[in-house]
Amino acid sequence: MVKKTKYTGPKKRFFHPRQRSLCTMGEAMTEFVSTLDGKNKLRLAKLWKAWPDLMGELAEFAKPLGHRKTTLILAAEDSVAAQELTYFAPEILLRINSFFGEEVFDKVLFELLNGRVPLGGYELQRTHFQRAKVKNPGNIGGMKDKFDPESAVGRCYLKYVRLFENS
Repeated sequence: MVKKTKYTGPKKRFFHPRQRSLCTMGEAMTEFVSTLDGKNKLRLAKLWKAWPDLMGELAEFAKPLGHRKTTLILAAEDSVAAQELTYFAPEILLRINSFFGEEVFDKVLFELLNGRVPLGGYELQRTHFQRAKVKNPGNIGGMKDKFDPESAVGRCYLKYVRLFENS
């Protein structure tokens, strides 16, 4: 027996996200980061930068590792420090939530560092690049009158000659 289905008309067409209209790079990055970060939208990066000033003496003992939803994950050097820091959890939450102006975290989890690098521990080393020295060809510009200066090849050659004349 063949089961008949009711015809409901043409199917709605759904477009792939890449088929939307063009947008600027800033808009695209904002959308991308907000999907990764949820509603926090990079506020945590500001927290990690302000961590030493915000925590004061506690910053030496409790280092930020990250977060899971509303749980803040902090690292301690050893288990005794982690145990002692649990007593400061309400104070830490109060300082952080007042930094944001709203309740972002409701729980603090302390983990041992175990060789991991805390979020404030990364220092980016910038690499300085030196421009490569361009070797000046010996006989340059000898063919200026051989090319039409209005043609693409002629304009390119003249630009190439000026590159070495100016340096």
